Parts: sequence; structure tokens; C-alpha cells
Amino acid sequence: MASDDRPDPPDHAWSAPADDVAGRLSDLARSLQREDNEDAVLDRLVRAAIELVPGADEASITLVTGRRRVESRAPSGDLARIIDDLQERTGEGPCLSAVYEEQTVNVPDMRNEARWPEFSAKAASAGAGSMLSFQLFVKGDNLGALNLVGRAPHAFTEESEYVGLLVASHAAVAFADAQKLHQFKDAIATRDLIGQAKGILMERYGITSGQAFIMLAEVSADTNVKLLAVADALAGTGNLPVRRRARS
Repeated sequence: MASDDRPDPPDHAWSAPADDVAGRLSDLARSLQREDNEDAVLDRLVRAAIELVPGADEASITLVTGRRRVESRAPSGDLARIIDDLQERTGEGPCLSAVYEEQTVNVPDMRNEARWPEFSAKAASAGAGSMLSFQLFVKGDNLGALNLVGRAPHAFTEESEYVGLLVASHAAVAFADAQKLHQFKDAIATRDLIGQAKGILMERYGITSGQAFIMLAEVSADTNVKLLAVADALAGTGNLPVRRRARS
């Protein structure tokens, strides 16, 4: 590995394509910085992976929670979506085992893949000839991966793995930033919604902000409805959920 932790290029020379990839990755990074939508970021990442990685016909960002539940994000087409769905339905596949332990997993020929026999047979029948998966992050039993699918066997070369690692390194950073942005927007929306609900109660009953929040919390406890849902109902309809018992 080089001193800056970037993957070493393969032994054969391909400096011109490498320079082109570096330039296009820089363009991608700049374009991602302008996006303020998580889905748009993931869609750009997937499209860039297909364009840049030799042999990639389809791709998706795959999220795995609890080493079991598979969520397909920004699949490029039906085949990518089917591959993610098959991993969840069969309970096996690269993202449910190998990608937890390895940075890169290569499936050269899906028809002859013995590590996940049920998944491989069904994936091959669906039209997948080969597959290349890159680990984006691992947090306990949760994982994010970039999955690339080739329709032909042996679609991915040494160059594919090298370029794929470069794309995956950008994808990991962009994906983390997109999730933080999404969480930040959710937090703002939650704060604004509760603020609206408190404002309604303060005006209606002549109470303070703190008293209004306590009222929302009491209604949430009495109705077994989450506080945010109580606030949403009040802001949307002007009414609170019916309480099971009265409080003084």
C-alpha cells in the first residue's frame, strides 16, 4: 500500500485511464458537495460506479442491519434490486458474510460460486454473471456496501477492483455525509413540529412553553402514542389524541 493508504495500482500499466478516473472522481466529489438530498447523493454514486468501473452493468448501495435485513438503496435497475432481495430471502451472499470481514469480495462466475450455493444459483438465473462488492462501513452487525453486478461471467478485472476501491472510498465519505444531512434535517423537522404544537397549546390555554411540552408528554404517555405523532396530530388537525385518563 502507498503511504497515503490509497490502493496500489495493478502491475500492468494503464496510467492514462487512471488519470481519467482521478479527474472524474474529483468531478464527482464536487458534484456531491452540491447535493442536499440523500437519495440524490446515492443515485449519483451508483451511476458513477457503473460509468467508471470496467465490467459493471448494474449497481446498488446495500445496507445490512443485524446481519440479516437487506435494504437496497439507489439500485440502478431490476437486476441490482433482485440481487439485494435474494440476499435477504436466502439469508446468504457476499454482503451477509464476506463483506463484513473483507474490504473487497469478487464473485468471478456466479454459476460456479460455492460459497453461497442457493443465492448464487438464483442470482445466475436472474441474469447475474459476476459480482464485485466493496465494504463502505461496518458498525457492529450493521454494514454498508457498494455492490456491482456484471451480466457476463468474469466481467471484473484487476483494473475493476482498483477503480472500484477508489470509487468506494469516495462513496463511503459521501454516504456518511448524506446520512448526517438526513439526520440533521429530521432533527430540524422534529423540532419545528413540536414547536408548532407547543405554540397551539400556549395560545389556546395561556400556558408557558414548558407547560405545553409537559402537556404533550402527558398525552403521549396516556395514549401510548409517540410524542412526535401527538405533535403532528395537533399541528395537522388542531386536536390532541383522546386521553385514556384525565390528569390534574
